[in-house]
Amino acid sequence: MMNVSIYTSLFAKNRKIFSLLIDPEKHSADTLARTVDMAVKVRVDVILVGGSLTSSPIDDTIISVKQKTDIPVVLFPGNLLQLSSRADGILLLSLLSGRNPEYLIGNHVLASQFIKKSGIEIIPTGYILVDGHYLSSVEYISNTRPIPSEKADIIVATALAGEQLGLKLIYLEAGSGAGDRIREEIVMQVKESISIPLIVGGGIRTAEDIRNLYKAGANGVVVGTAIENDYNVLPSLAEVRKEFQ
Repeated sequence: MMNVSIYTSLFAKNRKIFSLLIDPEKHSADTLARTVDMAVKVRVDVILVGGSLTSSPIDDTIISVKQKTDIPVVLFPGNLLQLSSRADGILLLSLLSGRNPEYLIGNHVLASQFIKKSGIEIIPTGYILVDGHYLSSVEYISNTRPIPSEKADIIVATALAGEQLGLKLIYLEAGSGAGDRIREEIVMQVKESISIPLIVGGGIRTAEDIRNLYKAGANGVVVGTAIENDYNVLPSLAEVRKEFQ
């Protein structure tokens, strides 16, 4: 029997997905273990590993996660140090909202041979940073400016251009710990304009945030900082998916 790809398993049935983002720099061995145990209990759909400031190899983190679960572990790389053949897949991010060539294609060229040899699944992803009224790590590290949240037409056009370039996923990001998450009206307008899956991250803190984003058309949400602050909120956040089954 042919193995189903991570991308197909997540998005083929047009269901809502819940993604847990694990930043290795934000976890001790103990909090990582407890967080993954909780993720297994509530059966999150995918575990993303990476972060803007992670500055050391992440193999140990991925090994620790995979020892506890068969939930897909997908790289969310902020730099070349965050590549690992231990993962199941990679969100190959192109920072469409910025004009820094290193994040549009430069780092991809440097990583291409490693990724090919690793054999991990590649999910080409258009990464769009939207102003969350907070200087995010992504903005600072990538040396790019986010698209103002009031410029919905530019956000929509950027997402549409990503689809036309052949990308398979659009990721709207307000930035880790953002003051404001992506607004529902932006999600609605982007979703109405593209035919590929849309996920949203940054500043998502409550079940109501997730519910509203799902209603607006997001195929999935990514939650990280809220779980770092208190992994016990994970069940109530992940539970919202059931309302849309």
